Amino acid sequence: MDKKKKTPKQIAALVCVGLLLLLYLATLVVACLNFPGADRLFQACLVATVGLPILLWIYIWLFGKIKERRQGQDNSNGK
Repeated sequence: MDKKKKTPKQIAALVCVGLLLLLYLATLVVACLNFPGADRLFQACLVATVGLPILLWIYIWLFGKIKERRQGQDNSNGK
């Protein structure tokens, strides 16, 4: 079997999926429970559910830009 090496993008995406699943579960639990501060915790879970994929997109975008810059520097040094 040929196993491919995971790229940093794939690892980040898998971590994000795992965190999103935990956030969905936490949001459900907080919504069902009634304790002081539950409303603020519920809001935080919702904000994190939206913010986490945005942060992941920014990370992947910056990773691509840094990689392009390094490859550009490597090519210009070799001439």
